Amino acid sequence: MTLTPLRLVNATVLRSGGLDTDPISLCNGRIATDGGREVDLSGYLILPGIVDIHGDAFERHLAPRRGVVTDPRAGLAAVEAELSANGITTAWLAQFWSWEGGMRSPDFAATLCAALERYGAMPDIRVQLRLELGCHDAFEAASDLIARYGIGYVVLNDHLPHEALAARKRPPRLEGQALKSRRSPADHLALMQRLHAEMPVARTRLAALAADLKNRDVILGSHDDHDAETRAWYRGLGVDISEFPTSEAAAMAAQAAGDPVVMGAPNALRGGSHARGVSAAALIEMGAVSALASDYHYPALAQSAFRLAETGLPLAEAWALISTNPARMMGLNDRGDLAAGQRADLVIVETATKRIAGTIANGQIAYLSGLLAHRLIGGDA
Repeated sequence: MTLTPLRLVNATVLRSGGLDTDPISLCNGRIATDGGREVDLSGYLILPGIVDIHGDAFERHLAPRRGVVTDPRAGLAAVEAELSANGITTAWLAQFWSWEGGMRSPDFAATLCAALERYGAMPDIRVQLRLELGCHDAFEAASDLIARYGIGYVVLNDHLPHEALAARKRPPRLEGQALKSRRSPADHLALMQRLHAEMPVARTRLAALAADLKNRDVILGSHDDHDAETRAWYRGLGVDISEFPTSEAAAMAAQAAGDPVVMGAPNALRGGSHARGVSAAALIEMGAVSALASDYHYPALAQSAFRLAETGLPLAEAWALISTNPARMMGLNDRGDLAAGQRADLVIVETATKRIAGTIANGQIAYLSGLLAHRLIGGDA
C-alpha cells in the first residue's frame, strides 16, 4: 500500500531547476502539487530516487559463498534491502547468459528471471541480460528468454581472452574460472579455444540477433569497448549504449557519435578504475559520461554523486548521472526527477552527514531509519 498523502516541508529539495526549499507533496504514489499531512524535514535533503542500470552486487546475496546458491527468493529479499538502504528505487540486475557456467549460465539466468517475476519488490527491479558473444549456439534460447520475461535491456559482452588463446597460451585465472564452471581446467580451456575459433560465426549470428531485438524495441548496449573501432562495430549493429568503455578513445568515439556512455560509480568514487581502465572522473570532467552505474557496489552511486559535488560539479548535474539521465536512457519518463505527476521515487538524506535516512519507492516506504522514522510516523522527535 502507498503512503497516506504527505506534505514534506523545510527540506532542501533537488528539482530540475536546482535546489529549493519549497514543500513537496506525495499522493497516491505520485509527486503532487500540494496537500497531505505536514511533516517537518528540516535538516534533510530530498533527492530523486536513484536509477541503477547495471549492478552485479546482487550475486553475493544469491550465492554468499562460491557454489552455495540460496533460494533465489531469499536472496532477492537481501538484494531489495540493500538497494533500498542505498536510495536505489529502480535497478537492473546485470545477469550473464554465458559459457562461463555457474551463476553466469543460461540455466541460472532463467532461474533468476522466474524468481524475480514472482517476487514483487518495492524498488522496481528488472533484469539486464549480459549476453556473451561466445554463447552463439544459445542465441535463439536467449531470444526466447528475453521475450518470455519482457527483458528490455541486453548488453553484449566478450570475456574470452582472445590474445592468450590466439597465442596458444594458458589464460590467466584458468583454474578459478574452471572451478566456478564445474569443469576441469583442461575442459574449460578446450571450450574457450573452440569459442575463440568460432568467433567469426558468432559475429555473423549476432548481427541477425541484434536486428531482431531492435525490431522488438529492446535497448542494446556493449560492455568494455576497448577502442573506437570496437564501438563503431557495435554501433553498426544498432548497439547504442557503451557500458564501461576501457579507454578514453572508445568513450570519446561514443560521445562524438551521440552514444550514451555509462561508467562505474566505484571508478568515479575511487578516482580510477579497479581494472586499470580509463578514469570515470576524468571522462565526467570531459563531459563524456551520460550515467553512472553501481557496477559491483550499490553504495557507490550516492557516494560518487556527493563526491563529484564536493569537487566542483553542481549537485544537480552529479545527481542526474544516477537518476534523470539513466531513466531517460531507458525510456522511463515517469521517474528520475521530482516534478508533479512523476512516480514518488525519492531519497531522503541527512544534510550534514549525507547519510541516507529514508527511501520511498513508488509511494511506499522501502527504507527508513533514525530521527526520520520518528518524524514520518508522527513522533515528537
